[in-house]
Amino acid sequence: MLQLINDLPQHVVGVHAFKDVAEMEYEGILIQLLDEQLKKCSKLNFILVLETDIKNFAPGMWCGNVRIGFRYFFKWCKVAIVSDQKGVLGYNDLFKYVIPGKFRTFPLDDIDKAIRWVSQK
Repeated sequence: MLQLINDLPQHVVGVHAFKDVAEMEYEGILIQLLDEQLKKCSKLNFILVLETDIKNFAPGMWCGNVRIGFRYFFKWCKVAIVSDQKGVLGYNDLFKYVIPGKFRTFPLDDIDKAIRWVSQK
C-alpha cells in the first residue's frame, strides 16, 4: 500500500510504502505524482519511505523502478530512500552511478534527517 507523505516542502514529493505494494499501484501512483510535481518544479526532489519487507512488493516492481528512473532521466535532483533493508539500500546505490541526480539512503530512524536532506535546494 502506498500513501502520500504530507507536510513536505512544495518542491518535494514523497511516498510511504507499507504492507503489500502492487506493481500497478506503485507505477501508477508514482508516475502520476512525479508528473504533477514536474508541473510545479523543473526538477524532482523525492523521498521514498520503505516500511515494508521487499517480499511484499509485487514481482517485477524493481524493473518498474528502473523504467521510472529512466523516464525522468534528466529531471532527478535529489532522491532519498529510507529503509532498514540492506538489499533495498544496495539496489539504490546502483542508481547513483546510472542516473543523474543525487541519491542517498537513510535508515528508518533517520527519516527526519532524510527529509531535511531532500528538502535542501
